Amino acid sequence: MAQEAQKDFAGVQTRQLAESSPAGVNPLLDMVGSVSHHLALLTAWVAMSGSLYFSEVLRWTPCLLCWYQRIIMYPLAAIIAIGILRRDAKLHFYVLPFSIFGMGMSLYHYLLIKTTIFPAPACNANIPCNVEYMNVFGFINIPFLALTAFTMITGLMTIAALRAKTLESSVYAETDEQGGNVDDNYAAEPYFAGAVPAVFVIIGAVVAIFLVAGQLA
Repeated sequence: MAQEAQKDFAGVQTRQLAESSPAGVNPLLDMVGSVSHHLALLTAWVAMSGSLYFSEVLRWTPCLLCWYQRIIMYPLAAIIAIGILRRDAKLHFYVLPFSIFGMGMSLYHYLLIKTTIFPAPACNANIPCNVEYMNVFGFINIPFLALTAFTMITGLMTIAALRAKTLESSVYAETDEQGGNVDDNYAAEPYFAGAVPAVFVIIGAVVAIFLVAGQLA
């Protein structure tokens, strides 16, 4: 009886989710895609704040490759926030080039430290690029954390792009049937309720947490 009740409850949830999703859009894609921009924003701000914590609180001097990854990550914290505030359904066009290039840079840096595949580049003599400030479980270091952040942002923005494309196709199909026109700058809506205020909550919470961590350190 309990298993049957659980199945019935899961079926009701699935039907409710499908009914609340726009026509032609996969319910799971719609649910994850509607918050993917905000999750990417959270990831970018945690990565940026974390790197500042390492350098400004723990006094770990960044190497040249670390600076390159910062140059890629830091703009994403602003670009994603502005894109959400503008409700830009094409935000992935601006973010993915940064995040994908960042993935390559972080992977190169990680392999440079952990393997002998690449020769050591010409970095600052005082801070070589193969320096390893942290080594958790034998594989988690700063380039690994950066690679994880860039990969998460890339994946989330890809999901957002798929959702936006599906929504746009659905709206075009519905409008064609009605004989209307669709603006080429159509924004893939709806976002979840409170999407815009959530931007400031995410940024404020991340900054506050790292400020407290800095004081405690």
